[in-house]
Amino acid sequence: MQRKPRFAVVLSGCGRADGSEIHEAVCALLCIENMGCTYQCFAPDIEQARVINHLNNQPMEEQRNVLIESARIARGNILDIEEFNTADFDGIIFPGGLGAVTNWCDFASKGTDCNINNSIYSVIRKCYEDKLVIGAMCIAPVLIAMVLADKKVHFTLGAGGATAQKLEKLGAIHEEVGVREVCVDKENRVCTTPAYMLATNMLDVCQGAQNLIGAMCQLINE
Repeated sequence: MQRKPRFAVVLSGCGRADGSEIHEAVCALLCIENMGCTYQCFAPDIEQARVINHLNNQPMEEQRNVLIESARIARGNILDIEEFNTADFDGIIFPGGLGAVTNWCDFASKGTDCNINNSIYSVIRKCYEDKLVIGAMCIAPVLIAMVLADKKVHFTLGAGGATAQKLEKLGAIHEEVGVREVCVDKENRVCTTPAYMLATNMLDVCQGAQNLIGAMCQLINE
């Protein structure tokens, strides 16, 4: 009988413009439970790169903490990413939202010359080395593509474009897929889905998350 995988879900704050995209994060958590699996949320204990007013999309003159903001989505059940141990999990998921490219790294401002948070970088490399299945949604595959570019990792942002081309110059390989589809790199044990890179509604995001979790479970149980 196949066992039910254990997932780590890494968050980058709370809100699409400066943290984790809430629909993507919640849909991922819901789909994990819907498939009878378990999860634990994590986030780095760092200051946000910026705070955005999600009503008018304008910057705000205040500072917020990524771990504290992520706790809003996790309903307080969240741990510092420093406590993450690959031995406790079978897979790890990185929802999208601009926090992925502003808080986990500064790709949004520096492109492929960006700096990546040491803890996030180490977790991704350790998961790869210990053969956990890695999943990412929306813009978060950018991070996976950079960290695992030397492994020629396959990833998707949905459609191609300038961002995908920059990442391919590092060695990663972009695949175009539909809004609810999943790019599955069996060799590197990486699964990615476009979510709001292509989606125009939550149904597409949720179905994409369901397909992502399903693909990850299949790799875990192979």
